[in-house]
Amino acid sequence: MKYPFSTIAVVIISTGLLIACGNKKDDTAAQQPPPAIAVGVTAVRQGNAVYYDQYPATITALTEVQIRPQVSGYITGIYFQDGQHVTKGQKLYSIDQQQYRGTYEQAVANLNVAKANMARAQQDAERYQQLAEQDAIARQTLEHALADLNTAKSQVAAQQANVSAVGTNLRYSTIYAPLTGTIGISQVKVGAAVSPGTLVLNTISADNPMAVDFAVDQKSIPRFMELQRQGTHHADSTFTLVLSDGSVYPVPGQLSVVDRAVDPQTGTIRVRLVFTNKNNVLRPGMSCNVRVKNNSGTEQILIPFKAVTEQMGEYFVYVVGDSSKVTERKVTLGQRIDEDVIVKDGLQPNEEIVTTGIQKLREGAVVKTNADTTGRK
Repeated sequence: MKYPFSTIAVVIISTGLLIACGNKKDDTAAQQPPPAIAVGVTAVRQGNAVYYDQYPATITALTEVQIRPQVSGYITGIYFQDGQHVTKGQKLYSIDQQQYRGTYEQAVANLNVAKANMARAQQDAERYQQLAEQDAIARQTLEHALADLNTAKSQVAAQQANVSAVGTNLRYSTIYAPLTGTIGISQVKVGAAVSPGTLVLNTISADNPMAVDFAVDQKSIPRFMELQRQGTHHADSTFTLVLSDGSVYPVPGQLSVVDRAVDPQTGTIRVRLVFTNKNNVLRPGMSCNVRVKNNSGTEQILIPFKAVTEQMGEYFVYVVGDSSKVTERKVTLGQRIDEDVIVKDGLQPNEEIVTTGIQKLREGAVVKTNADTTGRK
């Protein structure tokens, strides 16, 4: 079938018009902006930033003494129970005293003999002195008598020193508690042979109060020196102790001392707190954490931590600006406090930041904001 030329022309023109209209619709759709992204926002606020710095710590006794034998012999008695609370001067161990007592008694007898000899020499010297004044004896006889008296005195002094020495050994054969505290498990049993040297019979440590030692960076020295200067009225809330099971020790601590020198290897300095230990919960060597209250007394910028994104060790937030467009801004963070975090630099109070829907954003995106009330105390 053959179509007239006019009919073919009409079809071609109609088709061209339809294609042109379709292109205009596509161009119009491409020129329309993307829809606004729904996000949650919150205003940047200032607040009193009270938080706790936490440091790993070790509990230690303020006073601890190792019990060592000072004389040789066999243990003849143990007069305490392992782990018992002992008082200063309490009898702990006895070492076989027979040889030391015999030596002591012999030394005392020798001292008595020396004293008797000195008394006789004193009498002779006095008698010869009187005779010499009467020219009844030769001068040489008097000099010999005086020399004998000096010799007798020296012998007495020597015997007294010997008595003191063997008496010390006799006293050391009985061992007494040098302080009040808790004694550990005995390292020897009755009948064991001991001698002076490296052997430790036991250890006694004072148990109330107890010390807690931890290390802080040298930059923190002024802060802790100021806390020490301010004194004991900070003991009620500044220092608390978290035990290894996560429980908080019910008694607050007190700053005792900041060590004299910084460790050049670590750049830290040791700080010691003191805690009362009436129930003997704290034991030397226990690991724990010290919480130190940090309150600068000034207003700080606080934002929800969930608003922060991290990129290669740097932190950013999305700030809502004019025309509801967001800008990614770098921030410097401080201490995290529960669900919030301190911002040291990068934000101003009352600016709006995105807290939810962050994963859908890019620089310059237009957002539709809803107030975010989550994450605030």
